[in-house]
Amino acid sequence: MLAAMPDSAPSPLSAGGTSPRDGGDACPGTLRLHRADDGALARVRIPGGVLSADRADALLAVAGRFGDGELHLTSRGNVQLRGLDAECGGGPAELLGAAGLLPSAAHERARNIVASPLAGLDGSPSVGGWLSELDSLVCGSAAAAALSGRFLFALDSGRGDVDALGADVTLIAEGGDCLLRVGAADEVFRLPSADGPRAALLAAELFLRAARDSGAWRVKDLPDDVRTALVRAVGATAGPVVHRPRPRTAKAPAPGPVTAPDSSTPATTAVTVTAISVGVPLGRLAPAQWRLLTETARRYGNELRLTPWRGIVIPGPFGPTGQSGRSGRAAEALDALAAAGLITGPDSPWTGVGACIGHPGCAKSLSDVRAEAGAAVGPVGRLPVYWSGCERRCGHPHGEWIDVVVTPGGHRISHVRGEHRDPRTVVRNDPAALASAVSEARA
Repeated sequence: MLAAMPDSAPSPLSAGGTSPRDGGDACPGTLRLHRADDGALARVRIPGGVLSADRADALLAVAGRFGDGELHLTSRGNVQLRGLDAECGGGPAELLGAAGLLPSAAHERARNIVASPLAGLDGSPSVGGWLSELDSLVCGSAAAAALSGRFLFALDSGRGDVDALGADVTLIAEGGDCLLRVGAADEVFRLPSADGPRAALLAAELFLRAARDSGAWRVKDLPDDVRTALVRAVGATAGPVVHRPRPRTAKAPAPGPVTAPDSSTPATTAVTVTAISVGVPLGRLAPAQWRLLTETARRYGNELRLTPWRGIVIPGPFGPTGQSGRSGRAAEALDALAAAGLITGPDSPWTGVGACIGHPGCAKSLSDVRAEAGAAVGPVGRLPVYWSGCERRCGHPHGEWIDVVVTPGGHRISHVRGEHRDPRTVVRNDPAALASAVSEARA
């Protein structure tokens, strides 16, 4: 059945009229599915990665009814559903829409927003207000419907974590103000915090005008002179310029308890566990694991935050830490999640290990890189590693990492630092040598 399905096909619920740019933007959504070797694929945008327990239940129901039952986390804190029947039509979109996960059919692929997953939990300010307002503004803008599925907004609490992800438009909290960054520019614009979401939307709309001639999908794809003019145009409507280079490394939340000063006892040094953080091996969640995460969230803060590092933060509160430095409720929850196969501490051999879907799910992949990554798992490395089945490197991390790419000549290993790559090593058809070379590169 899939042979007749185009690479990116609109479902019967699609609003119809496509923009001139749609033909080249193959990013999947829930209305436009992508054909893969293991069935059709739907990508559900979760702005800021924030899900209520009820909406998490709805995602699981769609995965079980129409797909292979598993849920896959992406490098933008979204969820992919795989193994969908090509004849599922608008069924997934109808269920997701009923759960509030598809507020605007016209904007479903434009709602790409990442947010600092620990915002408001680790002493940094909350960005929840920004998130709600920006999502609403995007969905209410006729122009924003033309944004590519690749275009990305980021809302950073000041930690620098999502600012380092290379978004097209970034808001950074700083005191009572915010800083607005366009692309990777070192110059940011200071403006009142309350004006941030509207300024971010305006920057995106100005980008669309700037991209008309080149057809660029993202700010970094614009010709240099056009990109410079775009930054100037944004600055003309924003506040004063501040020099603030973008962070080079995107740091994921550490697995385990998340703590902050106990506000109920300000005169002491007491801390409380505000959330728990877990990693998901290769970003792949079985139904039982997803159900346990959802039940845990419902028991405490009724919220899950999917991170751009394929992890999940569950806000509490989980209560104050005892003399042992641990919260009993947090420890109990983490123990249960560890028993289910999730990463709950820094000593897990899966910490920092990622991979694309690989063969047999992807026809372009030259190997089953997920199986190879599992076979090569060893001592925890200093650097993250990402395995890719082809040169596209779908879902790769940002900053500094070890890049393992399958080529016809073997597995090519290189050390990536931003835009720079160290000399490469190629390992040919020797699993033991491959595991050793990856371990050495990560050390």
